[in-house]
Amino acid sequence: QVHLVESGGGLVQPGGSLKLTCVHSGSGFSATTMNWYRQYPGKDRVWVATITGEGTTDYTVSVKGRFTISRDNVKKTIYLHMNNLQPEDTAVYYCSRNFGSYWGQGAQVTISS
Repeated sequence: QVHLVESGGGLVQPGGSLKLTCVHSGSGFSATTMNWYRQYPGKDRVWVATITGEGTTDYTVSVKGRFTISRDNVKKTIYLHMNNLQPEDTAVYYCSRNFGSYWGQGAQVTISS
């Protein structure tokens, strides 16, 4: 059974930074594509970033140059480093395995002065 647990959300001012962490339990992590999504109130989840088992990354346009997805296969963990955060980045952030096969519980990120 796979479980994903996010942490690291919080409240920061515009221009600030946060790092989200997602710990994966269960087999098959190192070769698995992992993703971050976010969800605005009343909206569907939208894709934010992907990292493959080989380390190839991809980002939605609105976060390119500001967010960095990374992974540690020994710790079975992925990260989302978020810089220059803006109010429009306020959302609940979810990690996912294989584009929605499994989901974490979500982490609230709020950008406000």
